[in-house]
Amino acid sequence: MKILPKDTFLILCVFGLDSIIYKQKIINKGGLKMTIMILIFGFLFGAILQYASLNKFNVISGLATLDNFAVAKAIVVAIGIGAILLNIEIGLGFASYHVKPLVLGGIILGGLIFGTGMAILGYCPGTLAISLGEGSLDALIGIVGGLFGGLVYTLLLPSVHNILGPNLGTISLNSLVGTNFIFYLLIFVIGGLFILISFWLHKKDKVKDYKWLYAGIGLSILNVIIFSSATSNRPIGASTSYPYLADLLTGLTSNDYFTKIQKPGNWELIFLAGAFLAGLIISLIKKEFKITLIHSNWKKFKGTSAIKRVVWSFIGGFILIFGARMAGGCTSGHIISGGMQLAISSLLFAVFVFAGLLITGRIFYKKN
Repeated sequence: MKILPKDTFLILCVFGLDSIIYKQKIINKGGLKMTIMILIFGFLFGAILQYASLNKFNVISGLATLDNFAVAKAIVVAIGIGAILLNIEIGLGFASYHVKPLVLGGIILGGLIFGTGMAILGYCPGTLAISLGEGSLDALIGIVGGLFGGLVYTLLLPSVHNILGPNLGTISLNSLVGTNFIFYLLIFVIGGLFILISFWLHKKDKVKDYKWLYAGIGLSILNVIIFSSATSNRPIGASTSYPYLADLLTGLTSNDYFTKIQKPGNWELIFLAGAFLAGLIISLIKKEFKITLIHSNWKKFKGTSAIKRVVWSFIGGFILIFGARMAGGCTSGHIISGGMQLAISSLLFAVFVFAGLLITGRIFYKKN
């Protein structure tokens, strides 16, 4: 039987997923039920982003050039709604805070580097898996670059550790104000402000499509569920899986960093497997699966050279994950999950990510 390029791609994806599952031995101590639950969470995550096209290169790179605000609108509304829901959930004792520390150097430098990689690559750590499922070859190259970025970060961490500080601790609105009436009043005010900003951005976007809103609501609710002590007792995340898998595949496991990321990395790897399945299954059902390397927005600014796209996809993936590891998180695990907790580190990270994204977008995407 003749194997077509599309069939070959599908076989490689399924084989790769099977290899990951085998390598991780996920059906062991954590139990099959836990594995299935994480896969379902990842599938829902992928389905939500795919529904509003928030995973696609054209949309994310469009934000870098200020031509498409869908990603920004969804993130901002997810933080606004999620901040209200999550803090009420935590106040009722159904969940706990998981605030990332304000490691100043890592947040600032990592945020700028992450934003640069996001602009060049046109994907986030989580959206790479979804777009790979849809057939995007540049996403596959970005994942490979991200694995190398994670591996290099593990190797260089002892050398760059000093520039990541100072560590100012876990600071959030709750730690500053305490759990009282004023805190909950501020939660509703700040949450409402984020929601208003999302609609202000929508007005500037001049489009009638509200899929970004439904996706933002979906992301906030999904995060609240995952935060619950009855499920995962942790936030959504993606970038830790890259150094974790890279270190695992190369045998670089006898170090403190791998020990630190082993548990979250394993969870996120299964989560991203679910996101990949969402991209693959939904695109096949909708008959939208397509092997793609050069997307229309890349062609508009950078031309049709396949070599150029491959090289920049690898570089973008490398930079993206290296920056994420410096900051201790990414778009989903830091900006959205941390933003919902109103963590100072996550909100500051968001500022520098978008600064790096917009600066790089202005420089990198110039029309031929």
